[in-house]
Amino acid sequence: MAGPCALYLVRHAIAAERGEDWPDDDKRPLTTRGIARFKESVEGMRKMGVEVDEIFTSPLIRAKQTAELMASGLPGKPTVRTLDALAPGHAPGSVMAQLNRAAKRRRIAVVGHEPGLGELAAHLIGAGRALPFKKGGACRIDLESLTSRRAGALSWFVQPKLLRGLKK
Repeated sequence: MAGPCALYLVRHAIAAERGEDWPDDDKRPLTTRGIARFKESVEGMRKMGVEVDEIFTSPLIRAKQTAELMASGLPGKPTVRTLDALAPGHAPGSVMAQLNRAAKRRRIAVVGHEPGLGELAAHLIGAGRALPFKKGGACRIDLESLTSRRAGALSWFVQPKLLRGLKK
């Protein structure tokens, strides 16, 4: 997609612990606490003026649930689509190539996992090390375009506790 873009990176909310109950990591869902806290975080995002047209999510259940919560809590009810490159183990360049092919709008959110999300943020802003996303944390990076070789500008990076506090 050509033209300026506001890209929001969001780590999935609190999910069930790995273990015997969830032998397939791809299917671990959000916890009741994770859902409640992330709904509060989305209210905080609204207070910050976050508006997105499209949300792309990892194919893992916990990320899809997070993306759906975000879509239902933001103005305009943005569409949610799966982007395979947001699953763990994909390089930032791969994520951006897939995103560039799939994105149709200029206000985009991606929901993913650590450490990939932090590595993607570092790649986009030209940082030497990954940004540490807590579960439910988010940032906004302004880009000239999804294909730009120039570093994007980190507009804000907010931990989930602060997002939840903004809802009040």
